[in-house]
Order: sequence, then C-alpha cells, then structure tokens
Amino acid sequence: MIIGDTVRLRGIDKEDLPLFVSWLNDPDVRRYLSLYTPLSNAQEVKWFEDLANHCLAEQPLMIEVQNEKGWKAVGDISYINVDQQSRNAELGVFIGDKEFWGKGIGTKAISLMLDYGFKTLNFHRVYLRVFAPNQRGVHCYEKIGFKHEGNMREAYFLDGEYVDVLFMSILKEEWRGKS
Repeated sequence: MIIGDTVRLRGIDKEDLPLFVSWLNDPDVRRYLSLYTPLSNAQEVKWFEDLANHCLAEQPLMIEVQNEKGWKAVGDISYINVDQQSRNAELGVFIGDKEFWGKGIGTKAISLMLDYGFKTLNFHRVYLRVFAPNQRGVHCYEKIGFKHEGNMREAYFLDGEYVDVLFMSILKEEWRGKS
C-alpha cells in the first residue's frame, strides 16, 4: 500500500470489480479514456484475471480517499508500457466517482504514484497521453510538473470529431518530491 495524508493507493481486489463496471459504464467517466463502449461484468472479470500476467510494476492500484467513514475507493492509477532498460513508463489514471472530481484527488494520487515510480521503481521518466479537450486533465498534469512533449494531430475520434492527443512527461530530476 502507498499511503499519503488523505489518499492512498492499494491493490485491486475481485470485490472491487462492480465499482469498475459502474464507473466505466458511465459515459462521463469513460469520455477521456480510450474506452468507447460499455463493459460487461464478464469483461471486467477477464481483465482482472489477466492482471496476473502483468509485471508487478504494471499492476493497477485503487485510489482511495479517507473520509469520516474510513477509506472510500474513487478511482484507478497504473503504470503501463514499463521499459526497464530505458527506465520509463506510461501513467494512466482516472477518478471514477464523480463526487470527487475537481477536488485534487487525481493530483494527490499522481504525486504518490510519481514518488513510487521515481524512488522505488527507479524510473527516469514518466509520460502520459491526454486528449486535448480534457483541459481538467491537462491542467492537473501541468500543475504537477509534466511538460508538453508533442502532439499527435487529430489522432483520436471523440464525440463526432477528431481531436489531438497530447504527450506530456516528467523526469526524475524535475519531480518536486525527489529525494
């Protein structure tokens, strides 16, 4: 478990799958993810079972927020496309519980994940892709310290039109939480 002040990251359990199905079947949540169709329970179970084939660094983590009742699951964060030789990985994150949108939870979760990536996994660089219309996401990443690297013009079809896909990254020495 990776623990912050009010946010923690933990492994995903089979009991969490109904939450994922609920979140990912909400068009608002799914909008800026690379998912364009709703998911079934069976698809989510298969996804969970396939996690055993991923390296430990690529195991997704549940984002939980501390409230008066304890810890509440609100989203997911993970490293994908881990390249051990070049010491870099792609970051993926979403807040599925819309009650927690715009409250800085994503920023806190990403900060914990960057600490883990740079200090424990020894990454040199963490990068991500974000759809240009996702201005809330772009702002979050910029606030954390991600730099714009490039732009794939009209690379993704979203809401009836082609949108740009932005590439952003942060290097270990740029990370404010560095040792």
